[in-house]
Order: sequence, then C-alpha cells, then structure tokens
Amino acid sequence: MLREILPASQIEEVEGNSEKYLEFRRILGEYELIVDSAEQVIQRPLGYQEQKKYYSGKKKMHPLKNQFIVLPNGEDIVDVCVGQLGKTSDIGLFRETRHKFDAEQKFIGDKADIGENVITTPHKKPKNSEISQRQKSENQQLSSRRIRVEHMICKGKIFRVASEKFRLSRHRYNQVIMAVCGLVRLRLNCSCFLSFNT
Repeated sequence: MLREILPASQIEEVEGNSEKYLEFRRILGEYELIVDSAEQVIQRPLGYQEQKKYYSGKKKMHPLKNQFIVLPNGEDIVDVCVGQLGKTSDIGLFRETRHKFDAEQKFIGDKADIGENVITTPHKKPKNSEISQRQKSENQQLSSRRIRVEHMICKGKIFRVASEKFRLSRHRYNQVIMAVCGLVRLRLNCSCFLSFNT
C-alpha cells in the first residue's frame, strides 16, 4: 500500500505524465544534483554460484547497492536506484541511470565517480605527490555540498530494515527500500515535485 501512495522519488512522481516529466527535467538542468551510493548487507545466498553473483571482493561481504540522487539543498530525493549487485561500480550504476536526465545535467560526486565529465569530483592525490592547497580547499568546499546526500541516506537508515542486514526474501528488497524512500519523502513534506522551485 505504501508503494502505491508514496512515490520513492521526484522522477517516479512525474514519470507517468510525459509533459510534467519533460518540464521537470528542464527545471533540474538549472541545478547541480548530488549523487552517491550506499550498500546494504543481505544474508549469504545458498549455493556457490549465487554467492559468487552477490559477493563483493572489495567489501568482503554480500551486499546490494543503492544509488541516491538528491537536490543540492538535500530537501528531496530526485531519483533512487535500488537492489543492484554490490560489486557494481558506482560509476557503472550512474551510467545505467543517466538516461533519465538531460544530456547537459550536472552532478556532484565523489572519487568513485571520476571518469564521467558531467560529474564534478574531488581532486585526487597523484601518485608520489600531494595536491595543492587550492585543491584541498576546493575539495573541502565540494565535501560541504556533498554532505547533503549523506544526510539523506542517514534519514533512510533510521529505519532498521534499511540499515541492518536485510533478512527478508531478496525479491522483496526493492519494494521495501522504495517504500522507505517514500516514507522519508513524506517526513520531509515533499509532496509536490516542484516544491524546491518555490
């Protein structure tokens, strides 16, 4: 019932109406959206092939990955992509969902998103060298803007089902996490998809 009445994101709220969707994409183009990913551990699957499919060598566990794209002021979830394999790279996941936005849409990301020209990322420390003081200052400024998406992810993790090991059946994962996102948006009083523009 929650999934039916509470859209998990602004895009989900308008994608059924092509006219509103195009207008929404146009308005978003005026902003630099913030993108980040978070992982949630699931119970270890049965069978070697299933375990191999879900296992992330980097995290040494069996996680599912969720991507959040939020407004620059952190007031609403623009788009959410949930239930991807934990071993999927952040930049790979972003490229899969890129088509939902205009080609000129700008984003702010972290070092995991380096390699995409529409995403502003922090300066990376060169091998056997240091970044300049100016670059450090720019990284700090970028981090102070990016923190908004971290706060949004934390709001979702208030719900234990979204923060602890997911113990329900995996086929219910997307529905549960999307419902949590809908509840977060309800709590933020983001019922109107253009509320940030008023």
